[in-house]
Amino acid sequence: MAQQSARIGILGGGFGGLYTALRLSEFSWEGSEKPEIVLIDRRDRFVFMPLLYELVTSEMQTWEIAPPYEELLANTGVRFIQAEVSQIDLDKQEVTLDSDEVLQCDRIVLALGGETPMTWVPGCQEYAIPFRTLEDAYRLEESLRVLEESDKETIRVAIAGGGYSGVELACKLADRLGDRGRIRIVEKAEAILANSAEFNRTAAEAALKERKVWIDLETTIEAISPESMRLSYKGQDDELPVDLVLWTIGTQIAPSIQSLSLKKNKRGQIITAPTLQAVDAPHYFVLGDLADCCDATGQTVPATAQGAIQQADYCAWNLWASLTNRPLLPMRYSHLGEMMALGMENATLTGLGLKLSGPFAHIARRLIYLYRLPTFNHQLKVGLNWVAQPLQTLMLD
Repeated sequence: MAQQSARIGILGGGFGGLYTALRLSEFSWEGSEKPEIVLIDRRDRFVFMPLLYELVTSEMQTWEIAPPYEELLANTGVRFIQAEVSQIDLDKQEVTLDSDEVLQCDRIVLALGGETPMTWVPGCQEYAIPFRTLEDAYRLEESLRVLEESDKETIRVAIAGGGYSGVELACKLADRLGDRGRIRIVEKAEAILANSAEFNRTAAEAALKERKVWIDLETTIEAISPESMRLSYKGQDDELPVDLVLWTIGTQIAPSIQSLSLKKNKRGQIITAPTLQAVDAPHYFVLGDLADCCDATGQTVPATAQGAIQQADYCAWNLWASLTNRPLLPMRYSHLGEMMALGMENATLTGLGLKLSGPFAHIARRLIYLYRLPTFNHQLKVGLNWVAQPLQTLMLD
């Protein structure tokens, strides 16, 4: 009787999960060693999140930044299941899906990503919009369409959070709405982009000033209602009218992960070894927002796209090594720099000895992200489309 092949269950199809699956499919497996690789995600499309902002200004199309998993995984041998993970049995290494299907796995990759907490402030869940998923982008687009078609003289938008997401959204919205927009960033810290490189922060501040975006520092949102929000600045409250609130603050762990009896930090992230294995459950590998990981040098791996992509390379190798009796590799994280979109055809970039802002940084950012798209076929389709667009414009002119 033939021995049943091993199964690797990858939970979550973001940067960590999808890129691990794609990398695993490229390894050489000898005969019966080859495992079944299963990727599970509740959505049918991967979202390249750093380019999600381009949907706000219609600079890119949905198919470019959110290709279907079935398309990306075609001819890879990876099986995709669209489902929600409802339960994980640590001891039995079983994953139960919302369809009641139960998968027993020899190795499990926890890469479900984070969720935006929408219950921190009264009215947030009812009246604010997060910006993390394709559905969020669609919801924002519909809200903007209604406001733009209304008879409002000004469209007042408040953005909770002055981090990367808040700043990029503010610049894109300011460019889209033009003189009709009144954009405001509300940030509780003393400065926006507190963890960013100084060059990027300075470029962002200049871009926001040029677009007349208001910035309320050392300020918190206390409550949100359908047409207003209550702000608090140094103990003093103020009620401001607002048409749209975008919430970019915080990350919370998925409920199916919160319930696992694995060693976690205070934020609920699972503590891992440099090999990306959960410290108290070596058959479980943890990536991205879920992981509290220090690499081989003791450096903390950030919960960013570039961090997750690098984790995926090591995770794939270590999964392969653990099933073929080879040594596992401790991760070594390399910080490659930072990039931000600061409106249409404007960006900032630092890294690898470069400091760029403006149109050249915009082009560099696009090319770097084109290279980072998940498969060569998708890179080719998107790249050809980018080349064709200006040619079509010239022909129409």
